[in-house]
Amino acid sequence: MKQFKRTTVTSALPYANGPVHIGHLAGVYVPADIYVRYLRLKGEDVLFIGGSDEHGVPITIKARKEGVTPQDIVDRYHNIIKKSFEEFGISFDVYSRTTSAIHHQFASDFFRKLYDKGEFVEKTSEQYYDEEAGQFLADRYITGECPHCHAEGAYGDQCEKCGTSLSPLDLINPKSTITGSKPVLRKTKHWYLPLDKHEEWLRKWILEDHKEWKTNVYGQCKSWLDMGLQPRAVSRDLDWGIPVPVEGAEGKVLYVWFDAPIGYISNTKELLPDSWEKWWKDPETRLVHFIGKDNIVFHCIVFPAMLKAEGSYILPDNVPANEFLNLEGDKISTSRNWAVWLHEYLEDFPGKQDVLRYVLTANAPETKDNDFTWKDFQARNNNELVAVYGNFVNRALVLTQKYFGGKVPACGELTAYDRETLREFADVKADVERYLDVFRFRDAQKEAMNLARIGNKYLADTEPWKIAKTDMERVATILHLSLQIVANLAIAFEPFLPFSSEKLRTMLNMPGFRWNDLGKIDLLSAGHQLGTPALLFDKIDDSAVEAQVQKLLATKKANEIRSYKPSAVKADVTFDDFCKMDIRVATVLECTKVPKADKLLQFRLDDGMGGRTILSGIAQSYPHPEELVGMQVLYVANFPTRRLKGIDSEGMILSAEDADGRLVLVQPSRPVSNGVNVG
Repeated sequence: MKQFKRTTVTSALPYANGPVHIGHLAGVYVPADIYVRYLRLKGEDVLFIGGSDEHGVPITIKARKEGVTPQDIVDRYHNIIKKSFEEFGISFDVYSRTTSAIHHQFASDFFRKLYDKGEFVEKTSEQYYDEEAGQFLADRYITGECPHCHAEGAYGDQCEKCGTSLSPLDLINPKSTITGSKPVLRKTKHWYLPLDKHEEWLRKWILEDHKEWKTNVYGQCKSWLDMGLQPRAVSRDLDWGIPVPVEGAEGKVLYVWFDAPIGYISNTKELLPDSWEKWWKDPETRLVHFIGKDNIVFHCIVFPAMLKAEGSYILPDNVPANEFLNLEGDKISTSRNWAVWLHEYLEDFPGKQDVLRYVLTANAPETKDNDFTWKDFQARNNNELVAVYGNFVNRALVLTQKYFGGKVPACGELTAYDRETLREFADVKADVERYLDVFRFRDAQKEAMNLARIGNKYLADTEPWKIAKTDMERVATILHLSLQIVANLAIAFEPFLPFSSEKLRTMLNMPGFRWNDLGKIDLLSAGHQLGTPALLFDKIDDSAVEAQVQKLLATKKANEIRSYKPSAVKADVTFDDFCKMDIRVATVLECTKVPKADKLLQFRLDDGMGGRTILSGIAQSYPHPEELVGMQVLYVANFPTRRLKGIDSEGMILSAEDADGRLVLVQPSRPVSNGVNVG
């Protein structure tokens, strides 16, 4: 394997039309941060590049809905996103944005160089145009009937109901989301990157030279290459973005997928205006992209083709893309608010950034989609961070405080069990590194936690609190070795749980260390004064988790109500047909459940005409029928009498079905006389 002088690490630019959620953190930013912190601890030269992706149609749609400018939208969310990353310890060297002046100029120059080299092809095609709005329509500005599932409201790029990818020309009865009018087809010219021209070298570079890539990444690339690459547009008709720097391209901007990855380079130049090139052009630099699976093709095929066409850039050495994280068994969706937003998490769980980092790494969707549940979040915190890691650290420090005044005791003669314990964690550095080097962060964190398990078992087995009355020399040895394991934990968990490791180093009075110190048994010398012990983690109770579950249930309920669509209108009836129905008002005198009938309620009504009994199948919607007494309801008086469960039902009470399937009795808006007609 080639040795590099330095490493450039990028993480996918989050789209600045909303805050970031746990899916983003699990799929991209925590893994990238773990890797960067690991390289820094090893003393390697590394640069961590991030930023907000601030162009594209979804931003213009959001701005139009809110009646503000696209710049207002990206300014708002860039700040929210940047703050969230800072609060969770995502340690970027630079976090900038694609609306910066530096990026606009850099991306424009990049396009122009490829244009001047003849690396693009010009093509004229027909695209939908809104004559009322006077503009071409991006895919998301066109809706219509899906040709596959026939759902209304499918977008020009995808049907949200069946998930099928579409093109605007696929839609049945398309219409503009801007004016509601039917768009027309007009010719427009765009520039395309001919990926087919790059297919031969891409096939060798990926399929032969990078067989070490993760199977999900390698497999998706192979699938695209096997289907044959096609030219891909690098411009589009839009008024928000970087103008195409070519004469005659008025009203056209660089396609967001083209300008966004260039943001990695422009952000580096913003940070290091005089030395940025060594991080992007020196063959001694290793380039690693952290992304989600929806960006694999862009970072493994499209962006490398752009860099190769330019001619002076290095290509990515690895692209350790993750799959998606689901939430409580359902796909995370920003439009449905089905997510755990990072800024809201910190409001509900202040100071518990590392708990979320730990759980997301333990459930990382490294090769397949995985699921986050609040019960698992609670269990991992209480059973692993608190009961194993935190418990061991607390006992070791508190016992040292109690018996030796908080100073590291001297180590006496080792027993066979002491030596066995030391052998167990002697390889911890190699074990953790073995997984970190190949981007298996879930397994690497598990190895770090195994060190805590070794320490916890050692203290539990030796029970120094029991032998303190008879053999303090033995207690000193046990605690000396336990404190060495604690110090090792501060190093092993530094890439994963930076806040907790910093807190632990403070308790150990251990200001500095290196990754190469991991596995050593002399990190704390005898007589070293420790700091004040404190709980490293604390339990999360059932009520805190239940509150999160209820929040999600409320979201699901709201989504069901929003997505509820009334049933189709029934066939027409004449006015005379309607007049045949005798709908009247009555007051409920009694209401009880009908024995041996789960769905039936028996109503006794004051109908203004001597009273009547009606049975209604709404028992499951009204579990406490006695509460209906005194309510006025509408009923059909001339509905034929039917005998149900041995009871004559003299009419039919009117009810409506809510979005959640619950039946709701229909009432007059204010009290009226019993027996009056409705209509």
